[in-house]
Parts: sequence; structure tokens; C-alpha cells
Amino acid sequence: MPTRHAEIAGAGLGGLAASIALAQRGWTVRVHERADSLRMFGAGIWLWENGLRSLAALGVEDRATKKARRIETLTARDAGGRALMHRKFGAGDRLILPPRADLYDALIERAGELDVDIVTGSRAVAATTTGELELIDGSVHRADLVIAADGAFSRVRESLLLTQRVDYLDEGYTRLLIPRVDGDPATEVTEYWSGSRRLLYDPCTDDVNYVCLCCNVDDETGRRIPVDKADWLRSFPELGGIIERIDEVGRWDRAMRVTCRAWSRGRAAVVGDAAHAQPPNLGQGANLTFQNTLALADYLDRDRDIETALAHWEQRERPLTDHIQRWTALYGRAASAWPDRFARQRSQFLERASRVPWVDRQLNKAARHVPVGAA
Repeated sequence: MPTRHAEIAGAGLGGLAASIALAQRGWTVRVHERADSLRMFGAGIWLWENGLRSLAALGVEDRATKKARRIETLTARDAGGRALMHRKFGAGDRLILPPRADLYDALIERAGELDVDIVTGSRAVAATTTGELELIDGSVHRADLVIAADGAFSRVRESLLLTQRVDYLDEGYTRLLIPRVDGDPATEVTEYWSGSRRLLYDPCTDDVNYVCLCCNVDDETGRRIPVDKADWLRSFPELGGIIERIDEVGRWDRAMRVTCRAWSRGRAAVVGDAAHAQPPNLGQGANLTFQNTLALADYLDRDRDIETALAHWEQRERPLTDHIQRWTALYGRAASAWPDRFARQRSQFLERASRVPWVDRQLNKAARHVPVGAA
């Protein structure tokens, strides 16, 4: 049986995960990265059970999480300290928060072990349904499968006319790492709410914690870079020990949502943010990317006809991703869209809603999903 070949646009988390999943099944793979070097922006990253199982199947879980703390509880609290939501974790239902760079380095190392060809300074601009990837210099690379993993603003996706909508949402995030000190909570993630602002504290490693500041796009002071620590301290006076440790410049990113007309066309497919970018409220963007790329390789193993395999992959895997996109947007609206004068009513509503088993199932549907191709 002849070896099949894939050309991938983008060497981010999605592109590398797809390259590993295919290479493990005997494909030859070349990944094109437009930057001149492989580097990862960001702070920490939430890895839920579905993502961890996917990373284990890709051979990177242990390397990616070796320095990370395992989370035991997740709590959301309002400005009065009232617990709005509380979730416990255990074996088979895990949450681990490594630095994003550790995860990225683990994927790069695994791709190298599988002889994936990663070409930097190589920008893909278009693809065809017959399996051709065009670069900005005019060269064309032919393959059995082309994958667009070039982010929310994917030029490759749009060249295939797969974009349905790219929505800019009303909230944004500044994500940072801060030094860890004695006395910091070691195993509990806490999301603090104050009006339309949120501060998310995440134990990360023995040396650093991950902090995310969320605010509305109209909150000019809240999205200021460097972070206006005095202003955030006015919103969260009880968190001075955390806020005062913010010394990175960081960056503020507006939340986006990408919706595709389809995830594939002919012998070309889209993965990661190019397929389903979403706000990080449920922390599932990367986890869905890992499970979807793992499943993609599995369906291509089941059916040698690539177009048929891609159709089955989307039919069976996309409904869960669409579900999480809807619920992460709902979470953001519940957190940020209520006027401050209704903060008390919001707290009462969310406290009651979080106790409803159906709501818990919707919020955690992906986290508790066993990915195709995973143990």
C-alpha cells in the first residue's frame, strides 16, 4: 500500500497535532510555518480529560504536563465572595494547567521523532480541492491531503470558500504568568467576578501561576497594556497579592468565533482555530483541536477514500464542537453582559443554575467525552 502524504499550513498546536496523528499512522507530513522560527505566545493552557487523553494518544501528555500541577477544584466567586459554581476533579476527570510553551515544545519534539518536516518562513496562501497547497512565493506542493491550521484568519480556509462567519465578540483577555509564592492555592482554580470584569487564578507549576484578566471591549482601562494594576485592584481589592505580582507586558486579545460552512472540501480540511475559534471561557479550544485532529487521522485510517473519510469525520465529530462553541459564548454573556446594578440577581441565577445536573452536563460535555482514537 503506497505511503500517503499530507501538506499542512500552520505549525501551531493544531498543525503539529495533526502532523503527529498522521505520521503515527504512516503518513509523510510537511508543515509550513510562516514565522521564521517556532515560538509560542501565551501563558498557561487548560488541559481537560478529553485533551489529556488525546495528547496521550499522540505521545506527548507526560512531556507536556511534567511540571504542571493537577487541579482538584474549580470555583467561581462573585464580588462578595459567594461561590457561584464549584466543580471537583478526580481520576478519569482531570484538569491540568501546564505552561503553553511546555505543551508546544512537547509537540515539536514528538513531531521530530516522527520525521515530520517543519519548514519555517514558508507561508501558505491557498489550497485546492484536489490536494494542492500554494505558497506565497507561487510554488505549489501536491499531496493526498491538505490541512489548513493557519488560525482564525486562515487564508487557506477562505481560498476553499469554507468560511461562514468570523465574529468579533464583546470581551477580551489578557493572559499572563506571575511568580508563585508560599501560601498560594496549590490545587484550586478560582474565577473572581466583579461587575463585567473577571480575574482567573490558575495554579500552574511550582514556580509560576497563570492569571487571566477578562473585560468588555469598551473597558479601555481594563484592556490597557501594560496592565493598570491600580485599576484592577479597585475591582478586586481582596486580590492585591496576585495583582501586584503582574509584571509582564502581555497582550490583550479580543475574543473571536469562527464558524465554517464545512470542515472539508475535496481533499482539503481545516482544523483548530481555522475551523472553530472560540472564546476561552470553558477552556476547550485546544482540547477540541487535539481530539478532532486525532479523530481525523483515525477516520482516514478507516476509509482509504479521503473525501468519504473527511465527510464521516465532520458528521460525527463536529456536533460536539458546535455545542461547546455555543456554551462558551453563553458563559461569556452570563459573566460580562449583565449590568452592574443586576450583579446580585446574576449571582443568584448562576448559583442556582450551576446546581442543575443538565447544566453541568452541557458545560462539561466535551471534558467528559472519550475522543475517537484515544484509550
